[in-house]
Amino acid sequence: MKYPYLPVVILWLASLLATLALAADPLQLTSFAASPSSESFREFAAITTGDWQRYGQLFTGWQATLFPRLFLLVVLVPSTIFLLHYIAIGAKEFDHTSGRVLFFGLLVRLIHWLVAASFTVLVLTGLMVIFGRLLGGGPLVAEARSVHLVAAPVFVVCVIPMFLAWLKDMLPMPWDLAWFLILGGYLSKKKRPVPAARFNGGQKVWFWLATVGGGVMAWSGYELYGFRMATDQIRLAAMIHNILGAALVAFFIVHLYMSLFAIRGALGSMISGYKCRQEVEILHSRFPVD
Repeated sequence: MKYPYLPVVILWLASLLATLALAADPLQLTSFAASPSSESFREFAAITTGDWQRYGQLFTGWQATLFPRLFLLVVLVPSTIFLLHYIAIGAKEFDHTSGRVLFFGLLVRLIHWLVAASFTVLVLTGLMVIFGRLLGGGPLVAEARSVHLVAAPVFVVCVIPMFLAWLKDMLPMPWDLAWFLILGGYLSKKKRPVPAARFNGGQKVWFWLATVGGGVMAWSGYELYGFRMATDQIRLAAMIHNILGAALVAFFIVHLYMSLFAIRGALGSMISGYKCRQEVEILHSRFPVD
């Protein structure tokens, strides 16, 4: 080739022209800019690579101290509250001889279990990554990260039909506010009808957080995995991923307690599809049973 450096020169000129085109003030890329040279360099870096220092200190501090402590609190505080609730009030029990009401169809149950299984894997492996230092790091944490990456697309694929199937029932209703005012009656041992249809106010909050929030988690996780954004944007995505993840873990623990302990036999409805009539009349008083 007569001019071996010609492709390099062309590429350099193209990069320079692109940078000049993106710059609001092309003079800021030279020493003749109105601002000091250090400021011009910062502006040049912001144009070409993103303002990578913007979230640097904040991200480093949060990643090292705040997030592990936040997730530790998220795990311990709700668990402690629910333990005290179970000791002081206990589980709600209903008469299972009062008849049965079909609550969940077969397809919805199957989709729910796929979502639940993949989400549980995401929570457990995510916590393993967060507490990787306590676990000694190494292959165990690396394997948890790999499983996390596999479970994420499974969750996304399965949560979409679940979102569509339950969207109508999950829309906010006026009686949801009344449900929150009495916290669904879970602070009392007495069984009085509470305002809720197929899903109560708390379940609706969990639904929207798990679906929409799960979608944001999937996006931020994908960006973190691909490293396709500028450094400051990657750091911002990591902070969003962790903060939203903490909220999801907290509500996941709430959901587990309600499904396994707060209501005797509640998990059975997602297996058989049926709830006993008395439970529906008390906890879902606005759901038609006939």
